[in-house]
Amino acid sequence: MEATNSSCPSPMKATSEGAWQGNNPLHFALPLIILQICLVVVVTRSLAFVLRPLRQPRVIAEIIGGILLGPSALGRSTKFLDSVFPDRSLTVLDTFANIGLLFFLFLVGLELDLRALRRTGRSAVAIALAGISLPFVLGIGTSVVLRSTVVKDASTGPLLVFMGVALSITAFPVLARILAELKLLTTDLGRMAMSAAAVNDIAAWILLALAIALSGDGSPLVSLWVLLSGAAFVTFAALLLRPLLTWMAHRSPEGEPVKEVYICATLTIVLAAGFVTDTIGIHALFGAFIVGVIVPKDSPFAGVLIEKLEDLVSGLFLPLYFVSSGLKTNVATISGAKSWGLLVLVITNACLGKIAGTVVVSLLVRVPIREAVTLGFLMNTKGLVELIVLNIGRDRKVLNDESFAILVLMALFTTFITTPVVTAIYKPARRSAPYKHRTVERTDQDSDLRVLACFHASRSIPSIINLVESSRGTRRRRLTLYAMHLVELSERSSAISMVQRARRNGVPFFNKRTKAGQVEVAFEAYQQLSSVSVRSMTAISDLDTIHEDIISSASSKRVALIILPFHKTLQADGSLESLGSAYHQINQRVLRDAPCSAAILVDRGLGGAAQVTASVVSYTVAVLFFGGPDDREVLAYATRMAEHPGVSVTLARFRFLPAVSEDVTTDDAAIEEFRAKAAAVSDGSVSYMEKVVAEEEKRGVVVSTIAEMRRSNLFLVGRTTAMEPIMERTDCPELGSVGSYLASAEFSTTASVLVIQSYDESKAGTSKLAVVEEDDEESVSVVSRTVVPVASPAFNQTTRK
Repeated sequence: MEATNSSCPSPMKATSEGAWQGNNPLHFALPLIILQICLVVVVTRSLAFVLRPLRQPRVIAEIIGGILLGPSALGRSTKFLDSVFPDRSLTVLDTFANIGLLFFLFLVGLELDLRALRRTGRSAVAIALAGISLPFVLGIGTSVVLRSTVVKDASTGPLLVFMGVALSITAFPVLARILAELKLLTTDLGRMAMSAAAVNDIAAWILLALAIALSGDGSPLVSLWVLLSGAAFVTFAALLLRPLLTWMAHRSPEGEPVKEVYICATLTIVLAAGFVTDTIGIHALFGAFIVGVIVPKDSPFAGVLIEKLEDLVSGLFLPLYFVSSGLKTNVATISGAKSWGLLVLVITNACLGKIAGTVVVSLLVRVPIREAVTLGFLMNTKGLVELIVLNIGRDRKVLNDESFAILVLMALFTTFITTPVVTAIYKPARRSAPYKHRTVERTDQDSDLRVLACFHASRSIPSIINLVESSRGTRRRRLTLYAMHLVELSERSSAISMVQRARRNGVPFFNKRTKAGQVEVAFEAYQQLSSVSVRSMTAISDLDTIHEDIISSASSKRVALIILPFHKTLQADGSLESLGSAYHQINQRVLRDAPCSAAILVDRGLGGAAQVTASVVSYTVAVLFFGGPDDREVLAYATRMAEHPGVSVTLARFRFLPAVSEDVTTDDAAIEEFRAKAAAVSDGSVSYMEKVVAEEEKRGVVVSTIAEMRRSNLFLVGRTTAMEPIMERTDCPELGSVGSYLASAEFSTTASVLVIQSYDESKAGTSKLAVVEEDDEESVSVVSRTVVPVASPAFNQTTRK
């Protein structure tokens, strides 16, 4: 280990000649920064994994990771600190961290839509202002106590402003993730919190600029010039930079890649803006943030910028900033009754000011008391901007080590308690109003059939549309399709941007210039060309809890059938490859708690890779009937498909001897009803076969019959049937004995499979999930209700076997 007595250690060389040449890599800047980045990523991601069951945002893990690597924990070992984080490497570390932070603040600016701020209601603005004003006043009072005890050398003015800003901040990105994690984002409470937090964010940046301007060593006139120069820069950006960025955005048309020169120019503008604001004296971060705010949000340009930057910046460089803060945070400086008392005082004032101010104004604008208190705790969320304020205050000598550590712990505590407290005091879910039609099988045949079809990727869209088109029927009855895009919530900026768009309009892909926008166009086009009403929806959640979104949406929309995508997708060689156990468990949880009938679609390219119009639909559907509620639900669905002139249905009924179905009479009645309805609409497109099978021949007869029907486009089968498992082992038990065989590699076919589970009324009310009622009629978008007239075909029966 190198040691030097010089107060100004010599700078480190960039690269070493290697260990074989006798060089220690930790004495050179490049290998050392690589080690630091790797260590930081491993520590912070490991902590995030540990804290995940507590539903904490990743920023908590990053703050704790930084503190653990600093002098509060591992850094207490001088050997570790001198080897991994030596003093002369901190300049390089801080430079990397601030470059990452600069581009992250650019991404934060990209997330902020000024047009949405202009639409913010008066209530949200009033709550935001109250959530800033009272904490700011209490922050000023706290600064007086701190200056008389631990920061006696600090200038009074800057300390007042820094403490006021530190206590009044609400972390907008962190709050968005917490709301999404708690599934409150699309509620009235979530909308109010996000709108107020956005206003708070803008106000915080303005106050921070004021604090930085006042913290200079010059005269008040210098501070005035700093503020005026900052205002001039914002004006310059709005009048000159915005038109340039808009021009580049318009030069990036739909369906074409954004030119590399535009990306490079924009990133250069970000750096140049940072240089200008740093020269002015209000920190380089402001320039990057302003550029992000003025980038047009209504084109693919902003999305491409996010895709280019977010993983590298958020995954590698930004955690360095938390470590840089952690190296400055020494919890050991908080010692003695006085220091711990100050910590309690700061936390109390921070919570009291933010929560009390928010609650009082919320009650004045007629927000219920429980929601008002919840809103207060949500607005008390801190995050990255809080650390930025504290670091700038420490760099400007406004805060010393002890006060810095106290405020870091305050930010950590207030953010950590948000999720558990909100979960404990606010339970917005209540049982949805009961509804009648929870199955496809019903006595009221002319009632509206509502279907919730879920999908993970756009490649599933044609199959969903083709399935719905073939089952819409020809009677004068409506079919309403709710198409739900299942999106995993991550820590990426694009995920939060999607969350915000979903909060505004229910669909994150309204921008038709993006691939997701083209998905929305596909549903709109299908709606306009058919009698089916289509409403696009989005569930953005963690995969472990996204089934709750599906179930709650199904209840609130009063659907009769949920169609889930199989967790295995079709590959080029015809095989099915699993997306992972998390996707597998989604289906299992929905089937367990579904408030209506549910189905899993094993998609092998139903109708091809494109949507098929009604006039060219030509499918053969094989229906396997063994008996039982699930099979009767299959029969009801097949009845609708038989009404389509382009669909041929073959029903194969199996009678086992001795009979194993407990309700043979009900099964017989369902078969006769199907035959009677099919007779009224069929022109030979419906076939029927019945096979009476002895116990010892069951497997062979069923497998051979299925093999005869393998050229069909679609198999319909019940999940729970009277048939024993065909295969000895299966990794898809949720498909049932027959469905798992049809979805296995053992059964080679190009046919898709729809496995249906009927709603069981006896299990109603056993689910622990509750949902929020909503006015369904307001959320349904109906473009066309025209019924396509078709001829009435006749029924054809094959020879009974």
